[in-house]
Amino acid sequence: MDPIFSPRPLPLLPVIGRDGGYPVARIFCVGRNYAAHAAEMGNEVDREEPFWFTKSCFAMIPSGSALPYPPGTRDLHHEVELVVALGEDGEPIALGCGLDMTRRDLQARAKEGRKPWDTSKDFEGSAVIGALTPGADTSGRTIRLLVNGAVRQEAPLSDMVRDLPDLLDHLRGLYRLGSGDLIMTGTPAGVAAVGPGDELVGEIDGLAPVHLSIGDPA
Repeated sequence: MDPIFSPRPLPLLPVIGRDGGYPVARIFCVGRNYAAHAAEMGNEVDREEPFWFTKSCFAMIPSGSALPYPPGTRDLHHEVELVVALGEDGEPIALGCGLDMTRRDLQARAKEGRKPWDTSKDFEGSAVIGALTPGADTSGRTIRLLVNGAVRQEAPLSDMVRDLPDLLDHLRGLYRLGSGDLIMTGTPAGVAAVGPGDELVGEIDGLAPVHLSIGDPA
């Protein structure tokens, strides 16, 4: 059967040292994976099992993008995260630094009504991801976010409630993982609002940074 229109190609992420890009098919995000962030949001960490939400691959934009201030919100927040890219066997093959942009006011309303978070987390430009670095060693690295040159978030990756092997074990019980799957592993404390004119830089030691400019509403 032929398509009635040309389908959108999968977005590609650059890979350090490689000519080709990594095609992104799915983005899995884990919630409340840093205890201090859960506490600042008024939540407790569920230590029995992680919980997940997803973003469309078409919500992703590359590092260096300018994101128009999204519609439907007056409270856009930054969340810097370690991003893990999986290979054919569902094992990690590369790491990156990303931003989980969140319409916090929409998320708060969804929580109050015990409704899904989709509109707060999955929108155009809500996943901003830098170039991937081959490898899967997360030990000894620190994650941080700077807004207009000032540090807003900073923590060692070892502060994650569940490390990468634990997250993968749980997610494999829910999905068949493979090439094209990204995992965003949660954010440390310090999330806050951003607005037009703000410049964001996410960093993880040894990885390519992620850059984002917030523009005026489209």
